[in-house]
Amino acid sequence: MSNSTFYFIVYVWIGIALVIFPFVLRITAPYGRHTTKQWGVLIYNRLGWIIMESPALLLFAGLFLFGSAKHNLVTWIFFGLWMFHYINRTIIFPFRLRTKGKKMPLAIVFMALGFNFVNGFINGYYLGSLASYPISWLSDPRFIIGICMFLGGMAINWQSDNILIHLRKPGQTGYVIPQKGLFKYISCPNHFSEIIEWFGFAMMTWCTPALAFAIWTMVNLLPRALHHHLWYKSTFPDYPANRKALIPFIL
Repeated sequence: MSNSTFYFIVYVWIGIALVIFPFVLRITAPYGRHTTKQWGVLIYNRLGWIIMESPALLLFAGLFLFGSAKHNLVTWIFFGLWMFHYINRTIIFPFRLRTKGKKMPLAIVFMALGFNFVNGFINGYYLGSLASYPISWLSDPRFIIGICMFLGGMAINWQSDNILIHLRKPGQTGYVIPQKGLFKYISCPNHFSEIIEWFGFAMMTWCTPALAFAIWTMVNLLPRALHHHLWYKSTFPDYPANRKALIPFIL
């Protein structure tokens, strides 16, 4: 594939994200607490998670490992961080969920599968065949700021997931207002932290494919956070009035 063709795909992918963003703001994604049978066939959410996340793990890994570029410590760090995130998201996280019997629409699984396929492809191909970083990149402010954002976002994301997973007491059903961690300030610190994480990855790699992924992450998760926030407020009359949806004290 020529470089011009590759970057054309990346820019088109960014353009699609920007075009659909206003529409996604109006559509509540029908999975999790918003699951509905109106979107067609449902499958168990654990299986759905594994299927839809797998391209970001397997395709990315294959393109990186068998790409034509020579890898050094810098690109191996990028590879390791990406894989660390997606091994957890694809293999570990689904089995930590305490959602026995819950389902999600197959349509959502296929949409997420496409999303992860494109993002796994453009980032795996870039880092596997096009990227070239000097070792001195490790002391570049963009790398330092970016990796701090990525690791900080990942830490908050794991903390927030852990709070949600252990929110209910044994035998308890239904939804409960989370109170710990960043949940004191926002309804969706798990989404906030993942946006920070991938903009950090875009910063440390300083490449268009990673930026495209970060933009798509925001396009997907910002509307979902707003919809979660509205759901909390409509479901719990005593929901904290000062709590924001996604960004502490702002949004």
